[in-house]
Amino acid sequence: MAETIEVSVDPRGVAWLTLNRPDKHNAMNAAMIAELTEAAGRLGRDPAVRVVVLTGTGRSFSAGGDLAWMQAQMKADAATRAREARSLAEMLGALDRMPKPLIGRVQGQAFGGGVGLISVCDVAVGAEGAKLGLTEVRLGLIPATIGPYVVARMGPARARRVFFSGRIFDAGEAVDLGLLAKAVPQEELDAAVEAEILPYLSAAPGAVAAGKRLVSDLGAPVDEAQIAMTIEALVARWESEESEEGIAAFFGKRKANWVE
Repeated sequence: MAETIEVSVDPRGVAWLTLNRPDKHNAMNAAMIAELTEAAGRLGRDPAVRVVVLTGTGRSFSAGGDLAWMQAQMKADAATRAREARSLAEMLGALDRMPKPLIGRVQGQAFGGGVGLISVCDVAVGAEGAKLGLTEVRLGLIPATIGPYVVARMGPARARRVFFSGRIFDAGEAVDLGLLAKAVPQEELDAAVEAEILPYLSAAPGAVAAGKRLVSDLGAPVDEAQIAMTIEALVARWESEESEEGIAAFFGKRKANWVE
């Protein structure tokens, strides 16, 4: 039984893949990464599933990486860090390649890895009050493992606006950046998601899967070389003095030594 996610399928074949750590703003840890990977494979193989909606319980979509999990990486060796980074990469890849339409329903916070999850959705709709950001650089890290998907979603020019500044941006700017298809009032979010679901229920499932695969093939699919490069880049940052200082500062509730 899953501990960090919930999966349900309604009679129409609409699956809800829900991050379920509301007390942690649905931050991702090793268990959630593994459970999302398994769920993506299972839903992708299920002929009864027509569409998958990815969302989060409570106030937030996902605040990114669980900080206790990240703190544990500081104490791990390079091989362990690389293994954890690969698990995250494989989870994102499983969602990205899932042969079913993946619709993101985004509310509250979506930071770091949460932006990575949005980036592997085929379309994402957000509440107007949502706050997003690639905040890894505040901790002396970089959005490495999620990077290929974020850059593919935004394009390099738009990614440069937010990829390495760590600044928080709102749902309206997320639309401009290409992360969200639209931003709507919170009370209209479910209706906006339903509007994205409905067309797929009239489309041939096999054609939808083939069309999704073709879009990937026509673009620039994330390959093993890119994954290996991002893992190496992330491990290098984990081993830096800046990441040690940034994470220590966060848990110490103080400013890092580079903050003016």
